[in-house]
Amino acid sequence: MGEKPIRTLSVDIGGSGIKVMVLDDQGAPLTERERVDTPRPATTAAVLHAIQELAMGKDFDRVSVGFPGIVRHGVTKSAVNLHPEWIGFDLASVLSQRLGKPVRAANDADIQGLGAIEGNGVELVITLGTGFGSALFLEGQLVPNLELGHHPFRKGDTYEQQLGQAALDARGKKQWNNRLAKAIDLLERIYNYDCLYIGGGNAKKISFDLPPTVKVVRNVAGLLGGIALWRDQFPTRAVESNNVEPNN
Repeated sequence: MGEKPIRTLSVDIGGSGIKVMVLDDQGAPLTERERVDTPRPATTAAVLHAIQELAMGKDFDRVSVGFPGIVRHGVTKSAVNLHPEWIGFDLASVLSQRLGKPVRAANDADIQGLGAIEGNGVELVITLGTGFGSALFLEGQLVPNLELGHHPFRKGDTYEQQLGQAALDARGKKQWNNRLAKAIDLLERIYNYDCLYIGGGNAKKISFDLPPTVKVVRNVAGLLGGIALWRDQFPTRAVESNNVEPNN
């Protein structure tokens, strides 16, 4: 009999929801996506408890985590839509201790992009949800920790202030779509991308015709891309597992 395939628990921490799915060693789903609302307040303890509850009863050998902020060596460096105590928190190590498995963590938009891109030329990914995530790829290689969401966009506001969930709720779908169309035009002129991928829970609310170089991707890409954290070519400054290694 052959060796048992390595199973990866892929976790997507969002500002409004936490999702999990188990993947096989090729990145194909072995379970349905499960989701719970992100706790309020979204403290480290509350979010880790939610992940533990979602992981309970599942068979997996290692864990990939997408986090809505900058991640370096498994440590979260920003957390605009979560609790401030996430800043400087060693997510990979602490979650590894909780689950008893090796853990790697990276920015959630980076992981979503890895689940969506084709690996050709310049590819930009933006995610529309509670906040505004972003990731940039060149010939399939990630440029980690691009944080477009907090850059100026228009009228003194950032992309996230103009296109995040709060802006959608306050201004309505029509104005939100008008702003998004302007953002797409601006991003194309800045990055001259070959393709722009739009993901996140609010991508389904786009109501205008997109240019041919823009594609909407399924939100599940944020989980399916989790297998990429265990590829050798993934930038080591974005992720880090603990000293436990999966059985190969």
